Amino acid sequence: MELVEEQRGPVLAEEAARRLFALRQAPVALARSLLADVVETDARLTWNGDAVALTEPPGATLLLEEATYVVVDLETTGLRPGQSGICEIGAVRLRGFDVDAEFQTLVDPGLPIAAGVSALTGLRSEQLRGAPRPADAVRSFLTFADDAVLVAHNARFDLAFLDRETERLTGSRIGSAVIDTVRLARTLLAGRVAGFGLAQLAWFLDTAERPCHRALPDARATSELLLTLIGLAQERGARTVADLAALSATRTRRLLDKRHLAYGAPTRPGVYLFLGRNGQILYVGRARDLRSRLRSYFRSDRQRPAVEAALAATERIEWRVMGSELEAALDELRLIRELRPPGNARVSRPERHVWLRQRGDSVVASTRPSPIGPLRSRRTAQLAARVLLTDELAQPAAALPRLRRRLQELAEARRFEDAGRLRDRVAALERVCRELKRLERVRELKRCVLVPAGDPGYVRAFFVAGGRVAAERTLPPGGGAALEIEAGLAAARRPAELDLDELMLVDSFLRRPPPELRSAPLQREAILGAAALLYPLAAES
Repeated sequence: MELVEEQRGPVLAEEAARRLFALRQAPVALARSLLADVVETDARLTWNGDAVALTEPPGATLLLEEATYVVVDLETTGLRPGQSGICEIGAVRLRGFDVDAEFQTLVDPGLPIAAGVSALTGLRSEQLRGAPRPADAVRSFLTFADDAVLVAHNARFDLAFLDRETERLTGSRIGSAVIDTVRLARTLLAGRVAGFGLAQLAWFLDTAERPCHRALPDARATSELLLTLIGLAQERGARTVADLAALSATRTRRLLDKRHLAYGAPTRPGVYLFLGRNGQILYVGRARDLRSRLRSYFRSDRQRPAVEAALAATERIEWRVMGSELEAALDELRLIRELRPPGNARVSRPERHVWLRQRGDSVVASTRPSPIGPLRSRRTAQLAARVLLTDELAQPAAALPRLRRRLQELAEARRFEDAGRLRDRVAALERVCRELKRLERVRELKRCVLVPAGDPGYVRAFFVAGGRVAAERTLPPGGGAALEIEAGLAAARRPAELDLDELMLVDSFLRRPPPELRSAPLQREAILGAAALLYPLAAES
């Protein structure tokens, strides 16, 4: 499925078989044989000659007023397909927005009805004896539904049971277009109703049929709900069944529909940009493997709110291939500083850094530089400043024993609220002490960090000194490398302002170096030696 979508068209059987089964060669006959089960059991796929293509769900392109809808509701013995069975099917067929026919049948699933279900629906196991078995009942329903657009309230539940029985009958799932009125209502009635249960919506819309946990009455109520929602959707510009399905899609489904934006991304390091309407840059990121990272956005719903909002508005993705993740990380940081994308609001920026300093008889977090800092979190610095005495400012860690003793005293006195506030401030001070200790170490950092360059056979060298990345040079194979190294060493000897974020970033790679990274002291021969070790790897990249 994903391969066909990525190709944006039919995929030859030989290619699909090679990719799916990791074959070097796959003649057409063998490829079709291997793919037969995959294509025939997935209603989303079909054969197009000797190629695999996507099927268009029946009715998806129809105008809303021209489509036939079958609104279905099931009553079941429990909640899990496989462990529970269908005990009643009810459906209403709409043509031209009018009721055309109805379908209703009890079903004998061969399973007892749970007491809770019986109390809810009024159905008892003895009532189902002699009713059609699930296969016969679903076959009759499929004949009634034909190729109409299927509609259900919480369609995921009903379709799970119907798909299970349909697969037993035909070997494949239902291929019709499906509209979920729960999701559609959440989009079109957001903020107007307290909940989106069928009973709540029926009461809100004052439907003629009120749900009662029986299949046909609930299907009738859902059909009334559907007609109201279609009217609201048309006010938003929906014209076709596909438009209606898009409005009822979950956020995860909407993300999946944007997977094509990442098609073509290479398996190389680099930076990527999410662009919205009119080319506005919404988010900047980096990746060791661009293809894998970009695809991950469309496979998971676990995103930070700012990234989620950026994804929702993204209309195009651009990427820049680089030779290493380190180079990509530095480029990402600089792009965020320059472009200020809304999705990167949490990224540290130099203008937000603070320092600890004395003001009168207290310690404060200030934007004015002092020997204690810079610190990247204003909130953490403010909490730490509240527990420091002015004579402890030069060595903040010296305050920790005093504060821990005070914390124990408050706890023993059962002053838990005061203890909680002090605990948070002590934790902030501990974080500040760790950051200051690391800052003291990285300020003294004098190294040349080497990684493969974007051009095969070349090496990228980053000269770190004086609290910043002083120079970046590309080292060619051969004698030209020495000249580039001399230029980098000269830049490293010149004084410059501290760049805390870049310095911390490089340090994080030095502490956990990836396989392609080499490091050397700021000496020409040492750098040449490290580069020589890296040239073979750079040539492979």
